This record gives sequence, C-alpha cells and structure tokens, in this order.
Amino acid sequence: MNVWLNFLIDSLAFGATFMYGSTGEILTEKAGHLNLGIPGIMCMGGAGGCLVLNLVGNSNLPGFLIVILGILGAFFMSVLMGLIYSFLTITLRANQNVTGLALTTFGVGLMKVIFSKLDSVVYLVGPKELYRWPFAGRTDALQCLGVMFFLAVIIALLASWVLFRTKVGLHLRAVGENPGTADAVGINVTRYKYVATMVGSGIAGLGGFYYIIDYMASMEAYLSLEAFGWLSIALVIFALWRPHMTIIGSTVFGFLFSCSSYITNISWINVTMAAKPLLKMLPYIVTILVLIVTSIRNKREDQPPQSLGLPYFREER
Repeated sequence: MNVWLNFLIDSLAFGATFMYGSTGEILTEKAGHLNLGIPGIMCMGGAGGCLVLNLVGNSNLPGFLIVILGILGAFFMSVLMGLIYSFLTITLRANQNVTGLALTTFGVGLMKVIFSKLDSVVYLVGPKELYRWPFAGRTDALQCLGVMFFLAVIIALLASWVLFRTKVGLHLRAVGENPGTADAVGINVTRYKYVATMVGSGIAGLGGFYYIIDYMASMEAYLSLEAFGWLSIALVIFALWRPHMTIIGSTVFGFLFSCSSYITNISWINVTMAAKPLLKMLPYIVTILVLIVTSIRNKREDQPPQSLGLPYFREER
C-alpha cells in the first residue's frame, strides 16, 4: 500500500480514539456539565475492558461473545465513573472542574494498578485479532479498521441523530441551555443530567479500550492514554458540539498528531528530535484557531450550552 494512503488510513483509525471520547463529552456538555474527568474515564474504560478479557480470555466462549463482553466491561466501568461524577456534581453540587480533575487523577492511578495485575498474554494476544475483524491478519493500517472503529462511527451518527432529531435530544439541549426553564415545563432535569453524563462517560471509556486492545494492541499502550483524553475534550470545540462532526475532526486530529512520526521518516525533511514534541502541539493549535474563528463569527449554534459548567439549584428558579 502507498505510504501516504497508509498514513491517511492510520490517521482515520487513530482518530477513533478521540471520536469516542469527544462524542461522550458532547453528550455530557449538552446537559450542562463540563467533565474534565474524561482522561481518567477513558483510562478506566480501557482497564475495565481488559479486566473482563483477562477473566474470559482462556475460556471456550465464541469469539463474538468475547468481543461483546470486552466492550460491555469497558462501557460499564466508565458508566460507574460517570455515576461518581454525577453524584458529586449533580446531587452534592460539587465544583465540576475540581471534581473532573480529581476523577482523572483517580482513574489514571487505578488503571495503572489494575494493569499491573493483568496478564497481557491473556487479554491482548488472542482477543486483538477478534476486535480487528474483518481486516485481522493484515500488516498495513487497514488492520485497525475493525469492529470498534465502525462502532465509533455508528455511535457518533446515532448520538447526533438523537440530539437534533428526537424529543429526547430537544429536552437534553434545553437542560443544557436553561435548566430552570426546562424544569418549569416539566422536564426532569436531574434525570437528564445523570443519564447524559453516565452514557457519555460510557461512550468515552470505549475510546480507551479501543486504543489499547485494537489500535495499539500493546501491553504498554495504557501509559499514553491520558493525553488522548485531553485531546478528546479539545475536539469537542473543534466539532462545535455536534457528534457527527467528530468523525471529521477526529481524522484531522489523528492526522495532525501522527505527523510527528511520519514527517521524521521522510528523507528530504530535516526534523530534529527536539522539534518532534512541538509537532504534537498541532491539534491544540488548530483547536485554538477554531475557537477564535467561532468567537469572531459569534453564531449561537456554534457556541457551547449557556449553562455549561454552572450548577443548577432548583430553589433559585
């Protein structure tokens, strides 16, 4: 396969990690909550999925069932993290930024403890080929366009449809814009906030599992996962809070982030090792440019929910 085509496909596959994380964060932010715990949630999603695979890896279960169990393990471990965040910020009305950062610290640390106890031969060597269907066995970038890549695209499109084409999505957006008004017309604000945050966390956690078990398929992949959680949050701004736009944005982010590896392998481009980390700043620079442009345009549909990050006190309605 042509090296540039391989690079583009690799960027597409790599971007699915961000696609999961940003889609989940968009659902959470549409409910009015800024969840900075996404990096920790993605880490715990990866740990939860691999923990389940470590338990069932040596069994005689059918391959499709092992794939489903791994995905469910990652999803429900992340949902549990989302439940913790929801209880603290919605019920106890704790500061969202501080809670999110604490959740990231907790998730990253606990993930490292869990992986130190797992056997990579069990959770990785066999199952990775199952997750890479239908391109398992290939040696080029196509091997990473497997089950979880297509699941990421489906979830992004489905989330966008729910948000902008259904009554549930209308209510959720109303909660994020003005929870007091939504409450006044009979919308259960607390329920919508809890469900959106927990489902969003579950989706984000699948990104961590995908990166470890499919894209990298490496026992040390979890060590670099936290950084991609922050990129996923940045991608929310790039995608303008539209889940379907994360498909394009994640590919761009994957392309920009991978540039540092591919450019250094081109003979006629002289890039020093000291400059390589600077190239990894490209996704953040592009996000800042998008933020500047959207601020200048000042179109309401391109702005975050009005109540984003603000706690809701029903008594003040």
